[in-house]
Amino acid sequence: MHRYTLQLTWTGNRGPGTTGYREYGRDATASAGAKPDLLVTADPAYRGDADRWNPEELLVAALAQCHLLWYLHLCSSAGVVVRQYTDSPVGELVVHPDGGGEFSSVTLHPRVVVAEQGMRERALALHAQAHQLCFIARSVAFEVGCEPLVTVE
Repeated sequence: MHRYTLQLTWTGNRGPGTTGYREYGRDATASAGAKPDLLVTADPAYRGDADRWNPEELLVAALAQCHLLWYLHLCSSAGVVVRQYTDSPVGELVVHPDGGGEFSSVTLHPRVVVAEQGMRERALALHAQAHQLCFIARSVAFEVGCEPLVTVE
């Protein structure tokens, strides 16, 4: 078992605290050991700072990064040489009349360049295995899709 801990400190107190919806900032700082601090906030639609990460973006980023890490590991073990990897994941969030909501899906769009034509088919197939092994994808209660494209250098 692994345990992940961090410190989240709200930095949005503008003086009066939460005396009113417009009176406080949504900014916070996430810290974990000696790592650089991560400046976080709410989505701009909920009065957050567009220059900071929001929880929804962090969830989509975590899914994409977990897939990337498993995929690179599997390719390395299978002799598939990856030269480039980019992803443009998209998360869909449904908001309910009461203001609550949930993600309905996240779709990854990894674009992979491999070294040789003979690696292309295996490289494409390894996305399914990476998806099955991804800790984050296995932990969420919504569909996580993957629409990969693999080309040759």
